[in-house]
This record gives sequence, structure tokens and C-alpha cells, in this order.
Amino acid sequence: MSRTREAAPAGAAGPAVHPLRAWGDALAAVAAGVVTMWIVATLGLWAAGADDLPGGAFPRVVAATVVIAVGGDVELHGDAGFIAQTDAAIDVVPLSVTLAGALAVAFVFLMALRRRAVADSREVLGRVVRVAVLWLVALLVLALVARHTFRISLGDGIAEDIGEALGAAPTVGFSAAVGPTLGFGLLWLLAVLALTFLVSRRAPLPSRLLRFQESVRPPAHAMVLLLLAYVVIGLVIGLITLITNGHPAETLAVILLGLPNLAWMGLGLGIGGSYDGHVAEGVGLPMPNSLDAVLRTPGGSDTTLDLGTLMENDGRAWLLVAVAAVLLLAAGFLAAVRSPARTKPWQHAVRMAIALGLAMLMIGLLTRISAHYGLTVIGLGDLGGGLGGEIFLRPNFLPLIGYGLLWGLVAGFLGSLLARRVRHRGAVE
Repeated sequence: MSRTREAAPAGAAGPAVHPLRAWGDALAAVAAGVVTMWIVATLGLWAAGADDLPGGAFPRVVAATVVIAVGGDVELHGDAGFIAQTDAAIDVVPLSVTLAGALAVAFVFLMALRRRAVADSREVLGRVVRVAVLWLVALLVLALVARHTFRISLGDGIAEDIGEALGAAPTVGFSAAVGPTLGFGLLWLLAVLALTFLVSRRAPLPSRLLRFQESVRPPAHAMVLLLLAYVVIGLVIGLITLITNGHPAETLAVILLGLPNLAWMGLGLGIGGSYDGHVAEGVGLPMPNSLDAVLRTPGGSDTTLDLGTLMENDGRAWLLVAVAAVLLLAAGFLAAVRSPARTKPWQHAVRMAIALGLAMLMIGLLTRISAHYGLTVIGLGDLGGGLGGEIFLRPNFLPLIGYGLLWGLVAGFLGSLLARRVRHRGAVE
């Protein structure tokens, strides 16, 4: 008797993918991420005036910016011979470049898994491994390109004259550390792919993980949309500023390099978080006027950046609280709508609190700024002083995460109550 084949259930994992097709999908995801980040970084640095750098340095600076955007390590170094010293370091993430690359990688990666509800664990692992291998190759190329050296001027006066007479030619350069760049860049990719599976309704999960989707995916999805909403609001404000103020190039550079830095910092400040920092006198840094007024203190003393200090310079800062309240309530409502009807309000509150607390931790880590540079020639000048400068901005993590947990509890509970009449009863995404 012949055996009858049963039709595969709808949404089940599909047939095995041909290896060449799988490698092609992986190459498309990696290429989409690298090209997108390269374009955004190029336009942002061009708007910032980096295309005027000497010695064909512009593409190397673009490569360094992409490396930094994915968590790589770019070291600054200086050399001025035995009569001079140079010192410089920078730690800041261009989150516009980071976000653009992450969205591109996630979108193309998901395109290969569309029309599936469940994926085979081995297939998913194989796709991740292929993308990781090609990603490491791309990072290696970027790290090798991201290196250059510049000669810097000692300025007008006796320091320049003495330096030239004694043959001192101070230089400062940068180079990507290959090992840390590959390591941290790989972690960045894995985090992006993990977050993609965590929040996207189009991402098919292995059957063993299906039981987690109704408790994890709704708040995670809501958090991602919350962060993207802040970026969109910041983009609208940035475009209005670009049209109305007198510095369109600087504004465009901020949009293309650091828009999420400012937007997500606004979320943290709006819920009650704070930062410590300062900007040294004479150091140019494109930022909103109210932020610059708080951080640029006389003598370079440290100051606290929070809602109160912002309102002392701009009374409209209270809008940060209003925007946070509205968008967090919307996020809590959305998470409740996407959850099963049996989920209790206190469960929504706890899940939203955890999600927002983790989001605040991520924002604190990604929006830190630390940069300094200095030059001294036979005692003339001071590292980090007269011929240098320093910028730093450090979040206070305990208040930032604590307020995130509190606001998440309230938003989750109220959002659950609002969603009772519109929730699809018993439905699970």
C-alpha cells in the first residue's frame, strides 16, 4: 500500500535553501548595511567640511566613522619628536550612521525569511553564520582603510618658529585597531540580528522560542517604535532648523551623524534622567543652543545637565516631559494591543518597566561623549589646555534607569487599561 504524503501546514519552515542562494542573501544583507552607512557617513562628513582634509584623507575618515558606528576601535595617536608631545582621544558613536546600517541589515536579512511563521533552527543559525563571516571580511577591509596621519600647526608666534627651527613637525593621526574592531563589530551585528528577531512580526522564530513571543515581542516592539518615533520627531525639528537658521551645513551634519544621540538624550532628560559634563572654551561643537549654554561653563568646570538646568536657558524644555508622557503612553497601549487578552495589567506594567529600563541603559551607553586633544612644545602649551580642549558627557545611570522603570510601570498599566476595548481577544501575534 502506498503511503500518502501529508501537506505541510501553513507557516511551517520551508525547504532547505540552496547554499549559493543563502550566501547571496548574506552578501546582500552585509552590502546593504555597509553601503548605507558609507553613504550616510559620507554625506554627514561632507556637510561638516571633512572633504577639505589634505592628502586624500576623506575616504579614510569615512571608513573610520563607519568603524566607530558599529562599535569598532579607532585609536588617535600623535608624534612630535623629542621636543614636543601630542595627545588625543575620542569616544563618541555617530548614531545616525549606526541606526541607518542596522535598519538596512535587518530589512534585507528579513526579506530572505518572508512568508514564514516558523523557521528551522539550523537554517536560522546557518544564515546568521554566513552573514557574520561576510561581515567580518567587510570590517577587516574598513579597518585597513581607516588610517591616516595629519601634520598640525603650532599656531602663530614663538611656538611655531621654534618648532620649525628645531625640525619638530607635530602630527596626529588615527588608525583602526583590527582585533577590537572585528570583535566589537561582530557583537554589534549579532545584537542587531537578535533584536530583529525579537521585535519584528515578519521574523520567523524557531519552534522552541515561540512560547516567549507573547511576553517579549510586544514590549520590545513598542520600545523600538518609541525610539524611532523620537528620531522622526528630531528629524522634523532638524529640517525646520536647517531651513530657518543661518547654519544649514552644520545642521545637516548633526542630522546625518548625531541625530539619534540628541533625540534619545531628550527621552532620557524628559523622564527625569541627568548627565554630567562640560565643553571647554574654544572648542566648537554643533549642538542646540540651550545644551551648549549648560555645558560650556566658564573655566571648564563640570556641570549637571538635566531638565532644570535646561529650563534655566530655554523655558520650552518642559515639552520634553510632555512628549515623553504621550509617546510612552502610546507605547504601552501598543504593547497591550499586541498581547493576548488574558494578560493582566500588572503583567503589562512589569514588562514595559523592564523594556524601558533596558532601553535607558542602552541610551546611556550609546550617548556618552568623551574627547580631548592637546599639544605642548618644549613647555609651551598644555596637553588638553591652551593648545587643546576637552569635551565629555556622562550619564548618571541609576536615575536614568530608575526613572525608566517607574515610567514603564505607569505607561504599561495605563496602556493596558486603554487597550481593553480594542484588543483582539485571545489573539497572539
